[in-house]
Amino acid sequence: MGFRLVTLNLNGIRSASSKGFLDWAASTAADCMGVQEVKAQAADVAGRFERVGGLDGFFQFAQKKGYSGVGLYTRQQPSEVLIGFGNDEFDAEGRYVEARYDRGGRKLSIISCYFPSGSSGEERQAAKYRFLAALFPHLLRLKAEREFILVGDVNIAHQEIDLKNWRGNQKNSGFLPEERAWMTQLLETGLVDVFRRLNPNPDQYTWWSNRGQAWAKNVGWRLDYHLATPALAETAQREQIYLAQRFSDHAPLTIDYGFEL
Repeated sequence: MGFRLVTLNLNGIRSASSKGFLDWAASTAADCMGVQEVKAQAADVAGRFERVGGLDGFFQFAQKKGYSGVGLYTRQQPSEVLIGFGNDEFDAEGRYVEARYDRGGRKLSIISCYFPSGSSGEERQAAKYRFLAALFPHLLRLKAEREFILVGDVNIAHQEIDLKNWRGNQKNSGFLPEERAWMTQLLETGLVDVFRRLNPNPDQYTWWSNRGQAWAKNVGWRLDYHLATPALAETAQREQIYLAQRFSDHAPLTIDYGFEL
């Protein structure tokens, strides 16, 4: 059977649904789907997006309307759902949902997370660094206690292979040395960039700017990740970046794992 896990930055759940996201979600047979940048409030989701593709949704909405927000859709009922990771600044922005599946002595979490973008200026870049500084020890504590897979829009391209124009982007948010070093440090703790383990090839991107002909020319960035503890990462079997339809400026990233909840 296995476990199919999807991540997708929706760039607005209402916008994505108008572009065929709901039908695609129903067809993809996911066991879990992490979504980011929902850009909605509880009232917007109620009755329309609480269930998607046969999966039940759990959300953290941003306090600010039309901004951020994350969701996690799951086929199996979690034993517990944690909304936020205990940081007042970023929990107010709607960036973290964790579903726990603690059964038969095994402790396992699936997390949907939306890292801040720093591209709008120095203030938001500083906030991004605060987020990275807060999330790192949180993930280390979690790793000491349980298996997990964090999926989401990390807003960092880790290596030169992870974006088309790496030379021209070395001073731009998403490919700054400090951001890349943070990702390197995280992977050195033992967490695994699962997509890269399965697919070492260039030109594998999940986000394209709306400017120019970025999509048509595949001038992209790989910003969406599955970050897994080693034992779960070992079970990863196949990956797919779905490019046949566009629901957002990001593409869905699906990975099939060899474990079951």
